[in-house]
Amino acid sequence: MRLEDFDYELPKEAIAQAPVHPRDRAKLMVIHRDTKEIEDKIFYEIVDYLNAGDLLVVNETKVIRARLMGKKPTGARVEIFLLKKVAPHVWHTLVRPGSKVKEGTKVILNGATGECVRHLEDGTRYFEFDVDDEKLEKIGEVPLPPYIHKPVEDPNEYQTVYANVPGSVAAPTAGLHFTLELLEKIKKMGVKVLKVSLDVGLDTFKPIETEDVEDHKMHTEFYRISGDVVKEIENRKGKIFAVGTTVVRTLESWAKTGRLSGYTDLYIYPPYKFQIVDALITNFHIPKSSLIVLVSAFAGRELVMQAYKRALKSGYRFFSFGDACLFL
Repeated sequence: MRLEDFDYELPKEAIAQAPVHPRDRAKLMVIHRDTKEIEDKIFYEIVDYLNAGDLLVVNETKVIRARLMGKKPTGARVEIFLLKKVAPHVWHTLVRPGSKVKEGTKVILNGATGECVRHLEDGTRYFEFDVDDEKLEKIGEVPLPPYIHKPVEDPNEYQTVYANVPGSVAAPTAGLHFTLELLEKIKKMGVKVLKVSLDVGLDTFKPIETEDVEDHKMHTEFYRISGDVVKEIENRKGKIFAVGTTVVRTLESWAKTGRLSGYTDLYIYPPYKFQIVDALITNFHIPKSSLIVLVSAFAGRELVMQAYKRALKSGYRFFSFGDACLFL
């Protein structure tokens, strides 16, 4: 497979800059893999495709305040983006402007100080801070993807309503469409809502750079799945609906390894035999990304590209704050 097979032209105006209110009023494109039929719905109508005995699996990860603004002793502004904790007080980070931050460079934050202790080959840095994670959380800002150009009025708009386990630097955006009321309605239908977690890393948004799709190396992310959830899956009577690609990678990583937690670099691309997931709820993804490749493995590249083309013609909104797809 060639990378251009997963490319499409996306006008800037199709990229959503703010969420829909209420959350469940976003558009929902329903794609039937067996018949190739495509329907245009509203997200709250997802209940029409769920049945008693089905399992709806969500990622309860919570976005941390990973964006830190500070200054060097010279007064020059520096932005530090937390990616992953690697040791007590030490984080793997992105830094802007990176060219001005060498090993030993100190950055003064609002109530804390960080020092660059390692410069990695890919341009990222390890930063050691003189405060604990709780303090960093207080002085940081909730990060938004680079394609969203204005801050949200309420930081909770970039959190799912069930976010509970801190650890992500980006939201599992398929879950942003659910309201507490919609989830309650789904539960009353006899659908069980199960929670797993996967810490979403910034590489989620990173385009594939290798010409051959198979040569791409996937980033690693930490996942957790409980024994109770495993029992529900093993004793299921209906279909498993994965809310987002992060849930897909969590469930399929467990299926492949048998481990309830750990780091996964599972890269899903066509052809891939899914062991757990029967249906996928997801957003419209970045061209040439591992996410659109995963969706293509689930539904077939031609059908996915057909759906995306239709979405662009029909005014669907793309990416994190955009509209949703349901692949059945």
